[in-house]
Order: sequence, then structure tokens, then C-alpha cells
Amino acid sequence: MNSVEESIVKDMGLAHNGHLKIDWVKEHMPVLNRIRERFEKEKPFAGLKVAISLHLEAKTAYLAKVVQAGGAEVTITGSNPLSTQDDVCAALVEDGIRVFAKYNPDPAEYKEHLIKTLETRPDLIIDDGGDLVTILHSERRDLLAQVRGGAEETTTGILRLKALEKEGKLEFPMVAVNDAFCKYLFDNRYGTGQSVWDGINRTTNLVVAGKTVVVVGYGWCGKGVAMRAKGLGAKVIVTEIDAIKAVEAYMDGFEVMPMSEAAKHGDYFVTVTGNRDVIRKEHFEVMKDGAILSNAGHFDVEVNKVELKEMSTSTRIVRKDIEEFVMADGRKLYLLAEGRLVNLAAGDGHPAEIMDMTFALQAVSLAYVNEQYKNIGKKVLNVPYELDAMVAQYKLEALGIGIDKLTDEQKAYLDSWVE
Repeated sequence: MNSVEESIVKDMGLAHNGHLKIDWVKEHMPVLNRIRERFEKEKPFAGLKVAISLHLEAKTAYLAKVVQAGGAEVTITGSNPLSTQDDVCAALVEDGIRVFAKYNPDPAEYKEHLIKTLETRPDLIIDDGGDLVTILHSERRDLLAQVRGGAEETTTGILRLKALEKEGKLEFPMVAVNDAFCKYLFDNRYGTGQSVWDGINRTTNLVVAGKTVVVVGYGWCGKGVAMRAKGLGAKVIVTEIDAIKAVEAYMDGFEVMPMSEAAKHGDYFVTVTGNRDVIRKEHFEVMKDGAILSNAGHFDVEVNKVELKEMSTSTRIVRKDIEEFVMADGRKLYLLAEGRLVNLAAGDGHPAEIMDMTFALQAVSLAYVNEQYKNIGKKVLNVPYELDAMVAQYKLEALGIGIDKLTDEQKAYLDSWVE
């Protein structure tokens, strides 16, 4: 494979800076380094093609290199138009990985890159948001036959997969990496919490302390965003549709109210639901002048951009990644990063140490699917607990932390009903 000739990237001259970024994260991803050492010896993907669609920045690039070290021919594309980093793409091409991705492609180009990635006829896939799976199950079913299975990164993608499975239309097994303990407890909570505020703060250069933050959705990502907002000194309001999560937010010390009421109070809004139109016309109508809107869900549909545009008398870009919408009454509302993932479109995404565990799960889950695809059926699978626990153990060892082990007597006590 000639990755340079076959790839579509913006500028190969950017590769040096991309290598520096990848080298930096590699130094802070000890779990994935350990998986790479194992893969280099065992070659679990020897002779196989792997297609990856993830946010294409340095940490993702290193995952691609780890899969490549396992013997795979790797092709990668971005899962979001604004999170792709052109220098990282160029560096991967120099390392022999085929890349179809550029920063901020138009919708047609973005779709073309996804399709070209699948036209390599992969045996295994890693998906983020379900774009690859959706194309394979709709317009390019001709590329299905060779796919053994894969792994999915996000809540949004898993919702799509479960809808396919429910209808009996899922054509290969997919591991729900997002639902693993080492994913949602750390990546979704601590990773999203830190990276969202990193993206918002570097973009706006405004203070958070003393202001009111409305967090829309109190799943694991919402928990992290609310926790970090509180740590920055904000007053936090949570909106929810789930009564149990609403009680949890209340018990965690946050105000809980419907969006129709919260919209009147917020200085910052962060959506983390995976659903569409959670902030829309009736909410824009009552927001304060200067309210800042952002999204940390997968797709740019959580803030209704069409209605926001229709309601405005003028719009302009006032700062990189900040668009101003002037309402008929003179109020100004600000949308960050076009309503796309603010932590990646306006930042560098989750910290490397967090993605170390998540991408280690991706790598070992992909190897698991490759070993077991003939036996596990066409369904959505949880990450096997032993793989989840292995990643956690590797992380502890990298941190120099030891934990206790049960004695034989303790094991017998827990396994018995007799005193």
C-alpha cells in the first residue's frame, strides 16, 4: 500500500508537527503502550484490514498505530468535520496509514471520506457515532460481506446499533466500548468534564465563576460537565427527562428544573444528551443577552441551529469558533464551534491519560471480536469484564498503585451461603 498516493489529506508538509503531537501523547499513554507491545508479538490482525472513524487527532492517531503494530492494514477517517487535525493526518500517512480526512470538509467531502474508507473492504471497524455502520447497512451493503465486526465508541453510536439489532438488521457483532466501566466512569465523566471546559474557556476567554451554567442531560458526560462547572465556581442547573437522573442531580447539589425555566437563567449552556433540538426556539426566546450555547453530544443537532438562524436579524463570527446571533429585540446569543462537539471542535479533546484507557479498550475489544466473531452472533456486545478489569489493572500498575487480593478463605466465604 502506498499511503501517500492513496490518501486524501490537506498538506503533507504539516507532518512534522503531527509527529510531535503523536509522540507527546504516546509518552502519556502507558496502558496503550503495553497493549502495543503485546500486539507487536502476537500480531492479532495479521493480514487483515481495519477501518477507523474517530475524532482524528493525536490520541486517535496513536491508537491507529497500535492497531497497525498488530499487523493490520489501517485506513482512517474523521468522525467530525471540525475535530480533524491536518498535521496529524499527514503524520499518519508518513507512517504508512491510509487517511481520508481534512479539517472542515463540506458535507459531500465528509461523506466521500467515509465511503472511501469503507471501499478498502475492511475486515474490522472502529466507529464513532455509527457513521461507518450506517453506510454499510444502507447505501453500501455491497461492502458488508467481509466485515467480521467491530467496536463503537459513543452513546450515540450504540443507540443506532441497538436500533439495528432490535429490527433484526445488524449484520455483524459490535462491541459497545462506551458502556465499559473504564470508558464511562473515566472518559465520559472526567474526560468530558475537563475537555468541555477547556474548549469553552480557551474559546471565550471569559470567567465561569459566579455565573450560571445549564447542563442539559445528566448522564455520565453531564455529571462530569456539572462537576467541573461547580469546581470553577459556577452555579449549576441541570435539566433532565429521566426522573432517576434528576433526583441524582438534586442529591449531588444541583438545581433541577425544566429547560423552559432554566433557559431564563443560564449564562452558559452545555448540551450532553445525544438527542436533537433540546435547545430550540422557545428557549432562545427567553434567554439572557449574552448567553453562550455549546454542545458536547456527538452530532450538531442538540442546539437547533436552523431556528436560531431564522430568529436572528444578523449573524457574524466575532471570534474563532464563536458565532453571534442578534435577536429582533437586540439580545445577542453566541454559539460555539457551530454547535459541534465543543471539546474537540474548539479544543484538543480529552486528556491523553483518559483516552489511554478508552483506546486500550478499543484495541483489545477489536482483537476479541476478531477471535470470536464466528461464535458471538450479530448483536451488540458488552466489553467482557475481564478485558475491562485488565485495562484498569494496567492503569494501576502504570501509576505505581497496588490493591489487595482476596485470600482463599475470603473467596470461600463469598462463594458460600453456609456460615
